[in-house]
Amino acid sequence: MGLIRACLYPRRGGDYLGGMEPAPLPPLTLYLAAPRGFCAGVDRAIRIVEEALRKWGAPVYVRHEIVHNRHVVDGLRAKGAVFVEELDECPSDRPVVFSAHGVPKSVPAEAARRAMIAVDATCPLVTKVHNEAARQHRQGRQIVFVGHAGHPETVGTIGQLPEGEVILVETVADVAAIRVRDPARLAFATQTTLSVDDTAAIVAALRARFPAITGPGHEDICYATTNRQAAVKAIAPQVEALLVVGAPNSSNSRRLVEVARAAGCGYAQLVQRAADIDWRALEGVRALGLTAGASAPEELIEEVIAAFRARHAVTVEQVVAAEEDIAFNLPRLLREEGA
Repeated sequence: MGLIRACLYPRRGGDYLGGMEPAPLPPLTLYLAAPRGFCAGVDRAIRIVEEALRKWGAPVYVRHEIVHNRHVVDGLRAKGAVFVEELDECPSDRPVVFSAHGVPKSVPAEAARRAMIAVDATCPLVTKVHNEAARQHRQGRQIVFVGHAGHPETVGTIGQLPEGEVILVETVADVAAIRVRDPARLAFATQTTLSVDDTAAIVAALRARFPAITGPGHEDICYATTNRQAAVKAIAPQVEALLVVGAPNSSNSRRLVEVARAAGCGYAQLVQRAADIDWRALEGVRALGLTAGASAPEELIEEVIAAFRARHAVTVEQVVAAEEDIAFNLPRLLREEGA
C-alpha cells in the first residue's frame, strides 16, 4: 500500500433538540487517493480556454468538450465559451479551441483554409502519440492503435494518417481477428487513458502474433492515468466500497472504476458529484475509497467529503501513490501579446 497521510475531518455538529444531545454519527474511514483529479494536460486545456476568452473576449468556440467534465464545461460556458461538435458550427471570425483529446489533421487544415484563429489545446502527451504514429508511418509501417472506438482521442489519432493506415483494436480477442498489410512492417500505439493492465495484455497478444511489431520509445499511457490507477490499486483491497468522481464519458474515470473492481473492491461506482451518491448502497460501510478522474476538479471531491461528513464521523487517510509536479506551457499564440 502507498504512503498514508492521516488527518481527521471534524464531525459536523448537530443542533440540540429538547435538551438531548443527538446520537453520535457512525464512524467512517475515508481513504483518499493521491494523486487524483486534474492532470497537467487538463489544467492546461482549461487555462487555454480562459486565456482565449481574456485575450479575444466572448464568444470563444470550443470544438467538443474541452475536457470530459460537465461541471468544468458549464463553468466555461458561463464565462462565454460556446461548445460545438464540428468546425462548421463555428463562425470564421471568432477563435476556436481544439479540445484536450486531439483532433484529426483535417480539422486544423480546414480552420487554416477558413483563416480562423485556432488554438490547439491537445494534451502534449496525446500530441506525442500523434507524432510517433506519423514517424512510424513515414518509415513505412502500418499502425495498430489500442483504444476505444468513437472516443475523441482515438478519432483524433486515427485521423493523423491516411485511411487504412491505422487498425483499431480494443480487446485481446480483436488482435486475433485483424488483418494487416505486412506483419514485418507494423507498429503499435495506445490511447493515453486506458487500463494499464488491460493494455499490457493486448500489447502482449500483439507481440505474440506479430513478433516484428515496433512499440513506442516511451509508454503511451500517460503518467496521470498510471498514477491514479496505482493509487486505486493500493486502496481497493482495504475498503468496502470506492467512489470515483468523474463523468460517464471520461475514459480515464471509467477505467478507475474497473481497476478498483479488478483489485478486489466489491462495490465501485462512478459519480459526477455528491448528489449522485447512492446512500442506500453504502449503508453500513465503514471503510470507503475516494478518487477522481483526471478531468474532475478538486472542489467536487471536497463536495463529496462534505456529504459524508454530514452523515459520518469521518477520518481521512490519504494514500499517496506518486507525487506529481508536471506543468505544460500555454501555446505560443496565447503567450504573444497582440497576436
